[in-house]
Amino acid sequence: MAPVTELTVGQVAARSGVAVSALHFYEARGLIRSHRTSGNQRRYGRDVLRRVAVIKVAQEVGISLAEIGAALASLPEGRTPTRDDWSLLSTAWRDGLDHKIAQLKKLRDGLTDCIGCGCMSIDKCPLRNKGDRLAREGTGARRLVAG
Repeated sequence: MAPVTELTVGQVAARSGVAVSALHFYEARGLIRSHRTSGNQRRYGRDVLRRVAVIKVAQEVGISLAEIGAALASLPEGRTPTRDDWSLLSTAWRDGLDHKIAQLKKLRDGLTDCIGCGCMSIDKCPLRNKGDRLAREGTGARRLVAG
C-alpha cells in the first residue's frame, strides 16, 4: 500500500490534536496551506503536521501568531520543517523570550509590595510609581486625573 501523501482536515486534526476550527483559523492566517479537491474538500500535505506542531510549541511559550507566521514564511513551502529549521526559528525567538522572562520576573518581584489598591499613586508602588514620582504632580490618583 502506498503511503498517504495528502490528509483531510479531519486526519490532520486527529493526528495533531488540534481542532478543525483551529486548522481553519491557521489557514486563514496563512500559517498553513491546503488545496481543494474537485469536490471542494481541503487536502493538506504531510508537512502540515510538523508545521502545526511548530505553531503549538511556539504558542505555548508565548510567541504571537504574527511572529509564528513570519517565521514559517521563511521556510520552503511543501517541505517538512527540519531540525535545522527549528533551530533557526527557536534561536530567532530566544531574545524576545528572554526579554519577556525578564519583564515577568520584574513584575513578580514587584508584586510583593503591591497591596492591590488600584490607586496607582501609592508611595511604595514599584510597579507604577517607583520613587513616588507622581507625588510631584499633585495629590490623589494622578493617573486617573484628566489632563
